[in-house]
Amino acid sequence: MTHLLVVPTYNGLQDLKRLVSSLPSLSNLFVIDSSSKDGTAQYLNDMNIDHIIIPTSEFNHGGTRQRALVERPGYDIYVFMTQDAYLAESVAIQNLIAPFEDIHVGAVCGNQLPHNDAMPIGEHARVFNYPDISSTKSLADIPKLGIKTAFMSNSFAAYRTTALQSVGGFPDHVILGEDMYVAAKMLMSQWKISYQGNAKCHHSHDYSLIEEGKRYFDIGVFLSRENWIQDYFGSAGGEGLRYVKSEIRFLSRRGKYWIPNAIARNIIKMLSFKLGKKEKYLPTRLKSYLSMHKRFWKV
Repeated sequence: MTHLLVVPTYNGLQDLKRLVSSLPSLSNLFVIDSSSKDGTAQYLNDMNIDHIIIPTSEFNHGGTRQRALVERPGYDIYVFMTQDAYLAESVAIQNLIAPFEDIHVGAVCGNQLPHNDAMPIGEHARVFNYPDISSTKSLADIPKLGIKTAFMSNSFAAYRTTALQSVGGFPDHVILGEDMYVAAKMLMSQWKISYQGNAKCHHSHDYSLIEEGKRYFDIGVFLSRENWIQDYFGSAGGEGLRYVKSEIRFLSRRGKYWIPNAIARNIIKMLSFKLGKKEKYLPTRLKSYLSMHKRFWKV
């Protein structure tokens, strides 16, 4: 099966160079750059990397990725990475697309390892959410996993083109979560979603407390506006409490002085998420201030 790796970029030249250097080949790489001002366009030209440049104002997490299918049609599989991720092994993409041998698999999520210099809190988030054990999920897993059944991350993921098209492609109206949106639609259409533990990339974030709050505000906005996801799949059950307990155990070994920060961070995440869920009652300027994705609000 043919595949194309798609990477949206914006002012991340050094990250992009790291990603490119991790790839075994550049022949199946397509970059969509949102008018970066850091020399990205010149680098792409110098490296002879297939790319297009779009206005910054046109970027949208879902719409920009969907544009890849229009600009470069004809591939059986579309693989997506973010500019701040890079392959941990040269075979990672081949491992990622292996589950498509099952004709019922519509999408595959890869394993994300923390960056080598990640702080303990960011490191734990990857250890908790991305195990080494592979699995395949279907609607039958909803009673056990709830909304986690539709877990997906476009920092390293692959989609069967026919499955993606069958659910209408990536949405262009969401603030984020285009990956979960599509995964949920696929599951509801009887496709399976795979997680491939041996398809490994490096990708993690060391968010500040404020950045963490903004991110979870946006997640709340997404799930508020796409309330059909929780209506259909339910909540994550006791996942939040399990995460906190796991984090405290992890930090107890890696550095107990991080625990107060983690507690404060989880409180901020919870409050920001709840505020995001109530965003329809907030003025647009305030929502823009609270959000990580300010262009979404077009203030």
